[in-house]
Amino acid sequence: MERTLDQINQRIATGNVRVWTVMEAKEKLATLGILATFEQVDVITTGTFESMESSGAILNLGHTDPPIKIRQAWLNGVPAYAGFGAVDLYLGAAQPSEQSDAAYGGGHVIADLIAGKRVHLRALGQVTDCYPRSDYETHLSRDQLNQFYLFNPRNAYQNFIVGVNGGDRPLYTYLGLLEPHLGNAVYSNPGELSPLFNDPLLRRVGIGSRIFLGGGIGYIAWEGTQHFPLQKRLPNQTPIGPAATLALIGDAKHMQSEWVRGCYFRNYGPGLMLGVGIPIPILSPADLEPIAIRDEELVAPVIDFSIPRRVRPTFGLVSYAQLKSGHITLNGRKVRTAPLVSLRRSMQVAEILKAWIQSGQFTLTQPVAPLPTDREFLSQNPLG
Repeated sequence: MERTLDQINQRIATGNVRVWTVMEAKEKLATLGILATFEQVDVITTGTFESMESSGAILNLGHTDPPIKIRQAWLNGVPAYAGFGAVDLYLGAAQPSEQSDAAYGGGHVIADLIAGKRVHLRALGQVTDCYPRSDYETHLSRDQLNQFYLFNPRNAYQNFIVGVNGGDRPLYTYLGLLEPHLGNAVYSNPGELSPLFNDPLLRRVGIGSRIFLGGGIGYIAWEGTQHFPLQKRLPNQTPIGPAATLALIGDAKHMQSEWVRGCYFRNYGPGLMLGVGIPIPILSPADLEPIAIRDEELVAPVIDFSIPRRVRPTFGLVSYAQLKSGHITLNGRKVRTAPLVSLRRSMQVAEILKAWIQSGQFTLTQPVAPLPTDREFLSQNPLG
């Protein structure tokens, strides 16, 4: 009882494909069971809209007259990396501005370009015989760039942590403000909506998989940095903490500003809110087993950020159902919870991807290679 990706794509081409969002699938599975559901669905769409600061953009500016070999560059006052090629730049989403507005950074520049806005470029060059120009200044829009694409080293964590603060002063972190004395708890994964939670062993998601990225079409380019598939897992095979990650790539010229937004975390720095949606082809009934898993069966570790060490104390594991209820219980007291991820927008990503597939404008790709499942997680130690 199996089907192929080619058969699914043929159904997409003829308008007969059967697509459900991940939430529709979970509801159907609860009533129909796995075998009956398999007979009714070809593709499940997942989604997330969350902070993904390990993102960035490649830009090719084209050559000036006379030519310049850029070695330092700023876009709206945000430094871009120029250590490769003459007019190639990489702009990191988490790079802060060097101007007075510290709340502006690379993620905002990327979002501005995607929104069609013009950004200011200032560049300094290394003078050579073939690149005699020493400096250049102009305004750029996305249509004036030869290439403008996102290349994100680490996106779409399979799971993440819950941040709390057991200390006596506020902490400003990549999860936002953590209030003292366990005043709040912040989580940043959409749980049962999350793309990789619904393919926990990476059986159908791999290098070359076509995805929804920032409102356009993207691809899984490689394993993400800090990819850790060997994370401890529950009997349902879902990880109990940060595990698999993805490196993603996509043409930013075709993305939509609604799904790519610059953000800023007070006293921490800028970043990027990004929509990512991954279709999961249902080739066998076994593919539906992880999709049947609900928030009650998914857990994340509660980590105390008040201890400034690489390994921090934990208050144990809590379920995503508890997190989404609005509070968890720690040390016998209720602690209010808040998502850094937008659950509503995550669901919208899955719905848009479903519509794309149903309309025939999005077909599925066979991965050219699997994502590794044996990566250790290494840490750094000083000389001594």
